[in-house]
Amino acid sequence: MPLFRFRPALLATTALLLAAPALAQAPAAPAAREVPAKSIPVPGTVSPQMQAIIGQPLRQNWDKPPTTPEGWRALAESNVAAVAPQIPAMAERMRVSIEPSTIDGVRVYTITPADMPAGNRNRLAVHVHGGCYVLNPREAALPEAIFLAGFARMTVIAVDYRMPPEAYFPAALDDAMTVYKAAIRRVPPANLAVFGSSAGGALTLEMMLRAKQEGLPMPGAIAPGTPMSDVTKQGDSFQTNALVDNVLVSPDGFCDAATRFYANGHDLADPLLSPVYGDVRGFPPTILTTGTRDLLLSNTVRMHRALRQAGTEASLQVYEGQSHAQFYRDDRVPEVKEAFGEIAQFFDQHLGR
Repeated sequence: MPLFRFRPALLATTALLLAAPALAQAPAAPAAREVPAKSIPVPGTVSPQMQAIIGQPLRQNWDKPPTTPEGWRALAESNVAAVAPQIPAMAERMRVSIEPSTIDGVRVYTITPADMPAGNRNRLAVHVHGGCYVLNPREAALPEAIFLAGFARMTVIAVDYRMPPEAYFPAALDDAMTVYKAAIRRVPPANLAVFGSSAGGALTLEMMLRAKQEGLPMPGAIAPGTPMSDVTKQGDSFQTNALVDNVLVSPDGFCDAATRFYANGHDLADPLLSPVYGDVRGFPPTILTTGTRDLLLSNTVRMHRALRQAGTEASLQVYEGQSHAQFYRDDRVPEVKEAFGEIAQFFDQHLGR
């Protein structure tokens, strides 16, 4: 028999007294980390060729984006003027041919390797280029597609999608899906890969979301490089790599302005602009690529975790010292060959024959 008994009123009073200290000591919002100004040397842990790329100054006019449609068009044309003269030598080194055409009204380039293994003859890759949705039209879209065709020795169709001020969201995605639908008529979906970097990485993921919406089959594998998977600018590396990434430079720089220009007032949190917020269940095997100085390192890491949490096979490769999309800067750089070698091996492992 118990020696004493608590009354209900006493129990209630005791509970309030015990809870009071916890209520009084509710934790404050975590404090921001104060980091002193410091000099960041070029790492000696990468090839001399990559050291030269890492050591380049910040992109010119990163904080002075165009303010008119004509200004954005002129900037895109300047990209073409800089890149187009390099394409013939690049194609020769990679031993590929390039043929422009259209597929159901969409401008494309077909890149075909001179020496294609028998196992790749019934395989195909669709490429969507980067450039913050407004840059790299025509020949400027081709370097990454050429590298994959050359290193993986498989046929690539590069989509020269419409961009502002010709057309706004979702024109790029619509054009990419037109080519995707044609591609799955040409080869079995399991034999198809989709890839691209930056805006092209986001478009690769957006294409999978759209394919799910439309009941289309998934491809055999995808490779979104440093994807713009959250254009609302959430993510740790938007802060930690600001003014460290010498390509994008700042979350408030030209790429943010370009994306808003493309979005044309559309909600930036829409998964068809920020695919990290989409339902990625059922996505195909995925390989993602980024670098330790990439402003979009967190975009890439968060996308990788979203895929893994959804049960998708996903591989994440992170390269030392690289800023945004520098893994496809130049085919003669050892780290570029390594990155595309990894992607080629991933595709070979997952695509049907």
